[in-house]
Amino acid sequence: MTLGIVFLLMTAAAVFAVLWPLSRRAPLAGGSDLAVYRDQLEEIERDRAAGLIAEREAETARIEVSRRLIAAADAAAPSRTVSSPWRRRFVALVALILLPTGAAGLYLVLGSPQLPGQPQSARQDLSPEQRSITELVGRVEAHLEQHPDDGRGWEVIGPVYMRLGRYDDAVRARRNALRLLGESAVRQADLGEALTGAANGVVTAEAKEAFDHAVAMDPTDFRARYFLGLASEQDGRPNDAADIWRKLLAEAPADAGWAGFVRESLARVDPAAVAAPGPKAADVAAAAEMSPEQREGMIRGMVARLAERLKQDGSDVDGWLRLVRAYIVLGDKEQARAAAGDARRALASDPDKLRQVEEFIKGAGLEG
Repeated sequence: MTLGIVFLLMTAAAVFAVLWPLSRRAPLAGGSDLAVYRDQLEEIERDRAAGLIAEREAETARIEVSRRLIAAADAAAPSRTVSSPWRRRFVALVALILLPTGAAGLYLVLGSPQLPGQPQSARQDLSPEQRSITELVGRVEAHLEQHPDDGRGWEVIGPVYMRLGRYDDAVRARRNALRLLGESAVRQADLGEALTGAANGVVTAEAKEAFDHAVAMDPTDFRARYFLGLASEQDGRPNDAADIWRKLLAEAPADAGWAGFVRESLARVDPAAVAAPGPKAADVAAAAEMSPEQREGMIRGMVARLAERLKQDGSDVDGWLRLVRAYIVLGDKEQARAAAGDARRALASDPDKLRQVEEFIKGAGLEG
C-alpha cells in the first residue's frame, strides 16, 4: 500500500512538471532581438549618410545585420505556433491521461504485481550465495515460462527448489521432468522425495507409489529403498522398516555417505544397531533368536564396549552420538546426559565436532 502511494505521488509530480510550463503564456521568442537588429540597420544608414563609413562597408554591415534579423524572425515563428491554445490543451491531455495510463500499462506488462514485496533489510541480509541462487532461479523460471516443454530445464530446477524448501514447486518440476523426459528410477525417486517433503516428511500413498516404481526399475536405488523403509515405520511396521534398512546397510559401499543416516534411522526401530557401524547378517540372526532379556543384555554390552572405546579415543564424534542415542533408546537419560558431558569435554578443541554434539543434545532434549 505504501509503495502504491509513493508511485502515485511520483506520477503526479511528473504530470505537474509537464503542465506547469503549459499554464504560463510564453512570450514571443526573439522579439527584443528583432528590434535591436532594426535599430542597427537604421544606424548604419545614418552613418553612411553622414559619411562616417564608406558605401562598401555600409553594404557589408547591412547584409550581416539583415541575415541576423531573418534568423531571429524565423526563430520567433515556431514559438508563436507552439504556444497556440489548442496545442497546449493537447499536450496537457496527453500528460493527464496517457502518462499515468502508459506507466501503469508498462508495469503490468514488465513488472510483477502479483509477487509479495520484500523489505530492503531482508534483501540486504541475503548472502552473495543466496542472491546468486535467487537470480539463477529467476532466470530459469523466466526461461521455463517461455519454454514450458523444456524437460531439462525442469530437471535442473527441481533440486534447487528442494534445497530452498519450495517442495510444491519441486513436485511440479519433477512431474514435468517425468512427463517430458520419460520414466527412470532416479526421476521416480526424485518425485517421491519431493512429495514427501511437501507432506512435511510423511511418505504419502502417491510418494510410496513413486518409490515402488523406482525400485521396480532399479532394485539398487538406495533413496527409494530408504523411503520405503520410512513408509513402513510410519505405517506402524518397525520390523519391516528395520529389515529394509539392514539390507540397505549390508549392501552399502564402504564409502557410502548416506550409510550414517540410514544407520540413525535403523537405531529408532532396532536398538541393537545403535552401537555398531553396521550389523552383519550373522549378528542379526543371532539377535533374532534371543529372549528379550538376553537381547537387552547384548545391547548393553555393546554400549559398554563403545563407551570404553571412546574413553581411549574421544575424537570419534559419530561414536559419541551413537553412545548418547543408545542411552536414550535404553531409557537411561542420566547416562545419556553424562555421555553428552563427556563428549563436550573430549571434543572441546574441535569446534565443528563440538557443534554437531551440541545440536544433537539440543534436538534430543538433554539440555539442563
